[in-house]
Amino acid sequence: MSVKNSIRPIELTSFNTTGLSTAFKVINTNGLDESCFLIRIINESNKDVTVSYDGATSHDYVPIGETVEIRGLLYSNDRAEFPKGLKIYIKGIGAGTGLVYLSGYNRPQGI
Repeated sequence: MSVKNSIRPIELTSFNTTGLSTAFKVINTNGLDESCFLIRIINESNKDVTVSYDGATSHDYVPIGETVEIRGLLYSNDRAEFPKGLKIYIKGIGAGTGLVYLSGYNRPQGI
C-alpha cells in the first residue's frame, strides 16, 4: 500500500518532571498513535533529561530548554519510521518543575 501525499501530527503528550527520577519513566503511556517519520522531544523543565527508546538504554540527551528532533527517511515510498506503539522514556537526576513534551508526524497509508 502506498502512502498519501499528506502529513498528519500525532497527539502531543507530556511528562510532568515532578515525577522524574534516576529510573526511566514513560512519556507516552500508550505508545505512539501511529508510526512517525519525525519525533520531537521538547524539554521545557528545569532538569536535563536522558531519553531511551527501550526503557533501559540511554539513547539521547536533552538539556534544559532544548529540543531533540529525529527524522526518519521520507522519500517517495521509501520509509524508515519510529513504529506505531513505540514507548519513549526519560530520566533525570531528581524531580524537577516543568514539562517534557513529545510530538510526532506521520504519513498516513492509503491510495
